[in-house]
Amino acid sequence: MASILVLDDSASVRDAIRLALSGKDHAVKEAANGVQGLNLVERMKFDLILTDLNMPEMDGLSFIQQVRQRSDHNGVPIVFITTESSPSVMQQAKKAGATGWIVKPFSADQLRRVVDKVLA
Repeated sequence: MASILVLDDSASVRDAIRLALSGKDHAVKEAANGVQGLNLVERMKFDLILTDLNMPEMDGLSFIQQVRQRSDHNGVPIVFITTESSPSVMQQAKKAGATGWIVKPFSADQLRRVVDKVLA
């Protein structure tokens, strides 16, 4: 069982991710933006972080950069979940420290395969 943090400003997306991963007995925590996500990272250790790109208060790129500065989460895999599929955005994500990405919309099976691969 992995501890997973999910950041997305859409409650329905967070719910869908939580439901898809709860069947795998993962412990899922949720945040609506990067600021809330950083507050959780300060209090807990996660095995995987899934983050949206476009969020209020703090976007996904800024969130990843902040997490990568923390020694306790520096090596934690971070997967972008975004509607953006342009190579320049993906390059920015990789430069910020993203491990990989999933383009919305995605199926529960796609999500589980990516999570399983990253956690392996």
